[in-house]
Amino acid sequence: MSKLSSSATVFASLQWLFFIFANTVVVPVSIGNAFHLEAEQIAIAMRSSFIVTGLACILQGIIGHRYPLLEGHSGIWWGLILSLCTSASSVGMSYAEVGGGLALGILLAGAATMMIGALNLVPLLQKIFTPMVMSIYLLLLAIQLILIFFKGMLKVTEEGSLDLPVSLFSIAIVILVSVISIKGKGLISNFAILIGITIGWILYVWLFPSSPLVSSTGFELSLFPWGKPQLQLGVVITAFLAGILNASNTMASIRASEKLHGTTTENSQYRFSFTITGLFTCIAAVLGLVPYAPFTSSIGFLESSRILDRKPFLIGGVLFAILGIIPALGALFSTLPVTVGNSVLFVAYLQLFGTALRSIQDYTFNSKTIYRIALPALMGISLMNMPPEVFASVSIYIRPLISNGLLMGILLAIVLESTVKWSKYE
Repeated sequence: MSKLSSSATVFASLQWLFFIFANTVVVPVSIGNAFHLEAEQIAIAMRSSFIVTGLACILQGIIGHRYPLLEGHSGIWWGLILSLCTSASSVGMSYAEVGGGLALGILLAGAATMMIGALNLVPLLQKIFTPMVMSIYLLLLAIQLILIFFKGMLKVTEEGSLDLPVSLFSIAIVILVSVISIKGKGLISNFAILIGITIGWILYVWLFPSSPLVSSTGFELSLFPWGKPQLQLGVVITAFLAGILNASNTMASIRASEKLHGTTTENSQYRFSFTITGLFTCIAAVLGLVPYAPFTSSIGFLESSRILDRKPFLIGGVLFAILGIIPALGALFSTLPVTVGNSVLFVAYLQLFGTALRSIQDYTFNSKTIYRIALPALMGISLMNMPPEVFASVSIYIRPLISNGLLMGILLAIVLESTVKWSKYE
């Protein structure tokens, strides 16, 4: 791959900055609202998220796996935390009790993740997370993200109906970015995401004026804002299990990066990557942030931009950390409309679905072996589309697990791969 020019590096770095921002900004706000935190606490969490995410990206890019992969708030963890908050009151638990149990579970999961790297347990994980398990993970992750971003780009009014002007505007942004990606040539196509966000942001502010997200001028760290660590056994066990399954993010991201970059990842890269992810997961527990993981969805972004150089990614990480340090910059970027960000990410992550399909192209399925992929994948998709109310009668201790299509799909795939000798039926 040819070296980027200085101007191309600048634009690529800005594109990474927008990509990291769009994937991060909604998370602390949604979690803060779920725990009914004060606006000031949400603002502090947002700035902490910017700084910690930027540092995590830099460390992973330099001494971790050393690939341009966003180290951000894990989708597995995000969904689990929101699910627990939603069901807390129905089972008589306070938000502080749920938050305290989560804090302890996340700390334990972070410590376990660091031990995977420190004790060189990566080969054991590689036996558990086989190529087929990773293929199912990629497929389910692509579907889950597309569902999230599709819902996010279609604005819904308080009455529950579509806000047609904003929703049509979002669809127009999707079409614009898609056309630029497909029809554009050279750098124009490579920077389709940056172009889409910039044009969409400007036009949205002009057409639909609105107030920015919360921001703050002061910055005082708040330790364990969700609640101090406490032994809520069911919550702790569920959180710890989610943390172990979260390792699939690292495995899938690095394996997909190998194919994309045409390289072979050394064992030390896996070990350092797990250690850094575990460290930042523990930091997340203390600061009240969603735990971290390498974003497999970054592969879709890289395939869309076709810029594989690591330098713009590292610069983007530095710039993102600066957004959290300098209040004025954070306040400016908080005006990026959520619907615009979701529209652009919807297009970027279409590529992830292609990555999932390519990961299974070497397999041949018949009437028996099709169960190997169809059962976990379709079961996961079915659970994703079930309304949360359906699981109201299930114990809160297993409800977050049973209702999570991604987690259940991964678990079922692991069970099938470890108990059935599929080669007998091929």
